[in-house]
Amino acid sequence: MRTRSRSRGVSHMSVSADWRNPGPAPTEGPLVDTLGRVAGDLRISVIDKCNLRCTYCMPAEGLPWLGRDDILTVDEIDRLARLFHRLGVREFKITGGEPTVRRELPEIVRRICSLGPDLDVSMTTNGLLLNRLAEPLYAAGLRRVTVSCDSLLRHRYQEMTRRDALERMRAGLAAARVAGFDPVKINCVVIRGTNDDEAVDFARLAREHGYDVRFIEYMPLDAEQSWERGKVVPADESMAAVAAAYPLEPVAAEGPQPASVFRFADGAPGSIGFIPSVTRPFCASCNRMRVTSEGQFRVCLFALEEHDLRAALRSDADDAELERLVREALWHKWPGHKINHPDFVRPARSMSMIGG
Repeated sequence: MRTRSRSRGVSHMSVSADWRNPGPAPTEGPLVDTLGRVAGDLRISVIDKCNLRCTYCMPAEGLPWLGRDDILTVDEIDRLARLFHRLGVREFKITGGEPTVRRELPEIVRRICSLGPDLDVSMTTNGLLLNRLAEPLYAAGLRRVTVSCDSLLRHRYQEMTRRDALERMRAGLAAARVAGFDPVKINCVVIRGTNDDEAVDFARLAREHGYDVRFIEYMPLDAEQSWERGKVVPADESMAAVAAAYPLEPVAAEGPQPASVFRFADGAPGSIGFIPSVTRPFCASCNRMRVTSEGQFRVCLFALEEHDLRAALRSDADDAELERLVREALWHKWPGHKINHPDFVRPARSMSMIGG
């Protein structure tokens, strides 16, 4: 399996349909929308449950979890992964909830990774269970992992996640490195007045351990709907803070990606990236799709509509029908979310329910 792959975000084909009234979707060729964006990145949520209660995601008491029969089975995930691979998807990210709390995770990883040597398969996790799962996941074929961590201070990590688990997360990071994962990424959601003073500390961590740190702007995806625009820290501000301490050099992008990535000018290991999801959305080159843990297909993180693939799977739909559902949904993908527009409507479900 190759360690890095980037699907093309914009097709060379001529697409001129109006996304509001686009006419029939293409029945062959790449997975494309009316704006010419080719979808080559699929995020598959394997479970909605999580062992943290991050304040920007869910309430302290958690959420009503799906029943075991409601989430996609291993065979159903395998079938969808095979379908999307046949349709040109080469990037798969396994998400949750917290994917490591699903017992069959190594088998799910093994099946996806076995689809071919041309894949880029990764996983996003909070890292709390990586201490025991890093080696089995690596053996199953996974090579890249992203760990969510929003503070390096024990008291603040506990406040933000409602769990005293910083050391377990750190142990998970170390276990991933020992198992052979490369790169090991860290995602940090930056919130004004909460953790916006830790950018340099995360950069130092990247330099010391060779991690790839990504700072993400705070998005309106919390279950309690308490997001405030004033709490968004622009990526440019985080970048300025890091660059003042450690001069940075840009890294050329390999295809569409949300982050502006930099290396340290003095040659130190690790990298720093900034994802301006709110202040400078990357919708124009977005090549992402999502399948939720109960099999709902979403063509945008902020989509207001979902398309039920689980119902089709469980009603004996053949692959041709599943492909038709996927192509039709993607063909109607809008130009982008409207976070910065007065008519923005946030999705009814939180990030943990959608899948990261």
